[in-house]
Amino acid sequence: MEWSEEVKETLMESVSSFKPASEAVTEARVLLIGPVGAGKSSFISSVQSVFSGRVINRAMVGSSSSTSFTKKLRSYNIRGAGENANEPTALVLCDVMGVGEGESTGLTLHDALSVIKGHTPEGHQFSPEQPISAETMGFIKKPSTSNKVHCVVFVIDGSKVNSYAKSFGATFQQLREHISNLGVHQVAVLTHVDQVCKATESDITQVYKSRSIQQAMVKAGELLGMATSYIVPVKNYCSELDLDENTDVLLLKAVDHILQYVDLYFQDNSS
Repeated sequence: MEWSEEVKETLMESVSSFKPASEAVTEARVLLIGPVGAGKSSFISSVQSVFSGRVINRAMVGSSSSTSFTKKLRSYNIRGAGENANEPTALVLCDVMGVGEGESTGLTLHDALSVIKGHTPEGHQFSPEQPISAETMGFIKKPSTSNKVHCVVFVIDGSKVNSYAKSFGATFQQLREHISNLGVHQVAVLTHVDQVCKATESDITQVYKSRSIQQAMVKAGELLGMATSYIVPVKNYCSELDLDENTDVLLLKAVDHILQYVDLYFQDNSS
């Protein structure tokens, strides 16, 4: 993997100019799913920061690891950079309630699938006691391709991957099976890699050379029932005040990886 200003510019250009390979939609909707506190909202903010040229905190980010801070379906349009500074790119990242250790504490399988199928209105407040149904306010009865989710990204905290409850594995694999049946591709991002490996914490370019991060990726793969080739490591911006070129490159690589699978969705559904 190469790290340079040039690589960063090329990746930014590639993401900015991305257009879904479909007549039916102008935007690609990507849903982030993961345990509470894994870094879903931080990933969205970090990606937006790369394009804004400064660290911003756009998606509200919680600090508690026990209850989900994000309770609603929120879609964030990633905005372009440079001359296209306020032009939205074709990438929309969707944030939802975190997955809990049990169905009662977080996003349910039923609600996750309702979002992916395009039935869930923007701003919907999730509640395990009130599953999304035709009676839900704003329920989208006949979703178009533009209401649906075109790729699902599982967000896993690399620093906690060894301590996740066994029930998570079962929940994720059940989710994955249902999502695959809908014809939606899935990838994963492994967050907090700087907390997994000391060398990487001081120099993010060591990320692919680190044995402990490699092990964390394997562990995440086991948890999700996913080959490690679908999993990419990232470091979100959390307490930093300034952007770092190499951190940007890693985040952009992750977005580029996600967009390849968005493309596949449109290729699969173009007939």
